[in-house]
Amino acid sequence: MSIVIDQPVEARLVAAAPRMSSIPATLHYDRRDPFAVRMTFPAPATLEGVEVCWTFARDLLTAGLHEAEGHGDVRVRPYGYDRTVLEFHAPEGTAIVHVHSSEIRRFLQATSELVPAGREHLQLDLDDGLAELMREA
Repeated sequence: MSIVIDQPVEARLVAAAPRMSSIPATLHYDRRDPFAVRMTFPAPATLEGVEVCWTFARDLLTAGLHEAEGHGDVRVRPYGYDRTVLEFHAPEGTAIVHVHSSEIRRFLQATSELVPAGREHLQLDLDDGLAELMREA
């Protein structure tokens, strides 16, 4: 069984530069980092002209499908019938994208099949992580 899920999604750019109406993005989940998801944007859609990846909590994405969530760099909220708004705040500016909620739900379903919500801690190898920290000390 795979330990990684990569799902392409179409993101509609609402506020960002350079201006692009729609961009391909990728939602990424790795069982080795069970609490997090990543959303990657291609180089042409960014101010710096390089691929940009945002990492945030899977729970934030889940909760944001139903009500406004997030107080930091990443905020998620429902919008209309089948859209979810993701806001990415950085010193360089803010990007606001709309993604079909159905695409996010499909992604979250796949992540739940890989690691059910509430069971993420079982994926963590705390002994191995502690041993790595001790080697570095």
